[in-house]
Amino acid sequence: MTPGKFTEASSKQTSSITWQYVYDVLTNNSPLQIERGKQSRNSKAKPWIINFSSSTMISLKWAALLIMSMYEGWCFSHVMSIFRFKVWWTTHWVGSNGRDLENETQMVILESSDLGRPYVLLLPLLEGPFRASIQPSYDDNFDLCVESGSSKAFGDSFIGVMYMHAGEDPFRLVKEAMKLVRVHLGTFKLLEERTPPGIVDKFGWCAWDAFYLSVHPQGVLEGVKGLVDGGCPPGLVLLDDGWQSIGHDSDPITQEGMNQAVAGEQMPCRLLKFQENYKFIDYCDNLKGMGAFVRDLKGEFKSVDSVYVWHALCGYWGGVRPSVPGLPESVVVEPKLSLGLKLTMEDLAVDKIVDTGVGLVLPEIVDQMYEGLHSHLEAVGIDGVKVDVIHLLEMVCENYGGRVELAKAYYKALTASVKKHFNGNGVIASREHCNDFMFLGTEAICLGRVGDDFWCTDSSGDWL
Repeated sequence: MTPGKFTEASSKQTSSITWQYVYDVLTNNSPLQIERGKQSRNSKAKPWIINFSSSTMISLKWAALLIMSMYEGWCFSHVMSIFRFKVWWTTHWVGSNGRDLENETQMVILESSDLGRPYVLLLPLLEGPFRASIQPSYDDNFDLCVESGSSKAFGDSFIGVMYMHAGEDPFRLVKEAMKLVRVHLGTFKLLEERTPPGIVDKFGWCAWDAFYLSVHPQGVLEGVKGLVDGGCPPGLVLLDDGWQSIGHDSDPITQEGMNQAVAGEQMPCRLLKFQENYKFIDYCDNLKGMGAFVRDLKGEFKSVDSVYVWHALCGYWGGVRPSVPGLPESVVVEPKLSLGLKLTMEDLAVDKIVDTGVGLVLPEIVDQMYEGLHSHLEAVGIDGVKVDVIHLLEMVCENYGGRVELAKAYYKALTASVKKHFNGNGVIASREHCNDFMFLGTEAICLGRVGDDFWCTDSSGDWL
């Protein structure tokens, strides 16, 4: 962890470098020429800076980004931030100094105490196998926490683990910064570079709250009919958790466990096969199985253009069961929570997963899992997938190069499969709120679930 502090200054001059100029430098469209404005008459005036430890190194081009971002002489007294309140989800937080920040903060915007401008964005990044986040420290300080998630991936000097960006318009600030970071990292695409799936313009219905794990074909048909009759015909139908073939480790691999699990208790189960479970296999109307069901759903209700299904990034909540014929080999890994994650809110799903482990398909063969699952879904008429439980990877990365390297392997395989089977964009992300995903998993994914469940018994549930 490298400490930083907001340092007071009294002059009000800015760097002559603009964000567009730095973008041109990074893309080699112009030479690197750093020029500062006239020095303040106040010899004691200093820019607002973040004091990194002596082990921190900054490259020349990255220094240009930092210099561009430093507005001298402004007092920042309002802090707006986004932090992870659970493993999977982020929300907003405000304060007036470094100690007001929360652990696992993903970005911070500083606001001037007098005029409200300039606004300065602090954006933790990825570097090599490391990922950075911001956390509170003493007084007006904050800590930049840099971690790999693996004892086998370590380091003590970093060139660019945080980016600072300043501007007069807070609504443009993040967009401008992400354009530069996209060039610097080269690991993701901006939304304007991707094509969202057609479902963004459709009314969609997710079957989860209606059925939970008991989702079945007849119930879905009746649910869509109710929406149509009520004047709200859906263009998208999403079959959430409950359609897959899963089982407990203690049961024979021929025994499906979906009918033995209730919502909130399914996390210990693991995937048994790529095909749907008995509820959908047994569907019969001239033809049989999931393909017949999808055909009938679209045929009977003309508004339904797309049918998506749910699955976890690792196959199921508990991953893939080892030594099952027809599935890629997996290893049950005991999840380990980082200190930052231990300080987030308790989560039922996390507790269950930590207790029973994850059947992790090795990163070098994870493409086999997505190919097997997605090729079958495409063959039966499914148009896309909702990929859930995404930030499980950081808990099981010890022996696989760390969180960044494991995530790269999984996202690369997922992206390739989505391009092959679902038109390159037929995918929705869920439980993905962390900068690892934002910087590594968004080459193809355009859509994501944006918040936690509504916990009616939680007094904070309405804003979390």
